[in-house]
Amino acid sequence: MKETESTTLLSGDKPLTHPKDDQLGYASFAKHLADSICSMIPMEGLVIALYGPWGSGKTTCLNFVVHYLQQRSQNEQPIIVQFNPWWFSGHEDLVRRFFDQLLVVLDKGKVIEKRLREQIANFAELVSETPLPYLAIGGKVIAWTFRGKQQDVSELKNGIADALKKRQKRILIIIDDIDRLTTEEIRCLFRVIKAVADFPNTIYLLAFDREVVIEALAEMQGMPGEAYLEKIVQVPFELPIPDKISLRRLLFEKLDAILVDTPNKLFDQTYWGNIYWDGIDHFIRTPRDIIRLTNALSVTYPAVKGEVNPVDFIAIETFRVFCPLVYDIIRKNPDAFTGHSDTTYLPGREVEQLKLFHDSWLSQVQEQDKEPVKRLLLRIFPKLKAVWGNTRYGARWESTWRKQLHVCSPDIFPTYFRLSVPEGSISYAEMKAILALAGNPQAFGEKLVELANQKRPDDTTRVRVFLERLEDYTEQGIPLECISSIIQALFEVGDQLLRPEDKQRGMFDFGNDIRIGRIIWQLLRRFKEPLRFEVLKKAMSKGKAISIIVKEVTIFGQQHGKYGAEQPRPEEERVVSAEHLEELEKIALEKVRYAAEQNTLLQTPDLPHVLYRWRDWAGDAEVRQWVQKVISDDQGLMTFLEKFLLQTFSWSWSDRVERIHYRLDPKWLEPFLDPLQIIERVRSLAGNTGLTENQKIAINQFIQEFEMRQKGKDPDAPFAWETG
Repeated sequence: MKETESTTLLSGDKPLTHPKDDQLGYASFAKHLADSICSMIPMEGLVIALYGPWGSGKTTCLNFVVHYLQQRSQNEQPIIVQFNPWWFSGHEDLVRRFFDQLLVVLDKGKVIEKRLREQIANFAELVSETPLPYLAIGGKVIAWTFRGKQQDVSELKNGIADALKKRQKRILIIIDDIDRLTTEEIRCLFRVIKAVADFPNTIYLLAFDREVVIEALAEMQGMPGEAYLEKIVQVPFELPIPDKISLRRLLFEKLDAILVDTPNKLFDQTYWGNIYWDGIDHFIRTPRDIIRLTNALSVTYPAVKGEVNPVDFIAIETFRVFCPLVYDIIRKNPDAFTGHSDTTYLPGREVEQLKLFHDSWLSQVQEQDKEPVKRLLLRIFPKLKAVWGNTRYGARWESTWRKQLHVCSPDIFPTYFRLSVPEGSISYAEMKAILALAGNPQAFGEKLVELANQKRPDDTTRVRVFLERLEDYTEQGIPLECISSIIQALFEVGDQLLRPEDKQRGMFDFGNDIRIGRIIWQLLRRFKEPLRFEVLKKAMSKGKAISIIVKEVTIFGQQHGKYGAEQPRPEEERVVSAEHLEELEKIALEKVRYAAEQNTLLQTPDLPHVLYRWRDWAGDAEVRQWVQKVISDDQGLMTFLEKFLLQTFSWSWSDRVERIHYRLDPKWLEPFLDPLQIIERVRSLAGNTGLTENQKIAINQFIQEFEMRQKGKDPDAPFAWETG
């Protein structure tokens, strides 16, 4: 399998080197640190430490610092000495290697005179634990002329310090991967750093996992490791942890590249959302977590592509990578996880036995992982809802699970184990300030629209960030008395939040409509059904967001088995009752009709979906009549076609960025008009010089797919586009 350059931007073995590739917010921090290094005058030497756990991006951050330093003028730039002790771990004296690297860099730059070079070499000889008879510098061999002579270390060190103090050029010594060394090697390295930390005009920039180093330094010189470290490091920094939103976006991009060409029918966006938020998101804490999961998938998924449900497979691989214990339990006990749970097949006594089994192994999972593991298992193995809940799935579900290649199908299960081997963000203070408006639907809604008008560096809007962050507060952070106001605001301005910049990009991303729907549901479930309905009725009656209103009513209907849903949801999982659903459908229909009368319906986001529901609720004639009125003039026809233009994204292994694809199948319009009725008008409009770019694409795409169907070709058929 090939790999795009974009998918290798984050790699455990290839840290980033250029800030232009930064997707996690390290560049800004690195630039400020580089600026500080250039401006400070460490007359007595300075030790800066960059703390971060394994996989958090310390090396990438150091690379960015070096990049920004190298952009400075020669007068401003320090002499940069980069030393990675891990390269020499377990082989030779690290002290010797450290001074060897220092002298090589200084000699190569011809920045020190012969006497200072010899002083440093002599000092290295004295403090080295395994002295060598010579040192290679710049391809030459320098003999140790002082061997056998008595040499005072303090005197020699003072001589070096005096020489360095007279020099104007700073020396920056960067030491990375300290936490990869053995305990004794870490102690050895810090002994030498402590010995030379006060050299004038010298700055040390160290990067390591603080907890690992503190443990290794424990009881050195009779003091705790933390105290010893504090005596050496003058300026500590915690590496900026990437915000969760950036990590999610990066994960989704890599998943899109790995799962390219996955059959669309196997991917359910709603199901993916439930799986991701219930469990996978919990395990994505650092860039290395993304690397571990996506590297595993890049190896395992190609072998089973088209034979497994991709969402279930990602969930199973998440267990394999982050919770091997759970993975092994699942793999070795298929009967405890797969199949249905009707009362004849799984009587109460059997359920109790299963509960004992599952509770037993779950107790061995780390405490912070128990709930996410449990939630994720409940999603992918419906049988467990009878074990850890009161919901049972009958035998009729078996064919559906098998058809969709779910891991919970006993027939499909073995296939999954075939390979068993920060700018633009929203601060806490700003979040609190916005939530303070939650009791006023007008003010809260205006703030949401304001955020939708503010762009982030990645071209998405700040309202996308806010909607994701808002989910952190829906269970407890938002008072009950504010729930009605928030929902009312979302139904009032929700359509204004559906910006093109925030649209779903690829299979794994989410649009703002999904985010709004999740927030509404999370808030509503804090109420009993009758109160939920009253809140919805009031908010929808006052609201103007036609697309959001219709979408939410559709989702409520699908829970009852309507609007294309294969099965109704259990009653306890439905937002409203059947009777109340009917009332909400009437409100939504009134809203659509009113917008049609006011000539605003054509501007509604996701117009095709709204028209399909209007057709369900009022019949063909009413919708067709409105469409005929809309397309009676050319501008209306162009706008109507543009609303049906579908934009999708894909990645191939040679792409740096995603490829954009467009579709506009005349068949999609047939419920509302006869494509033959408009084809000649559309062809004549194709030469109109006043068209917008999207209108040109829509018109040309409609003509192309119309002609394909006239020739008997199905645009939806595999390989249809390869042959024109």
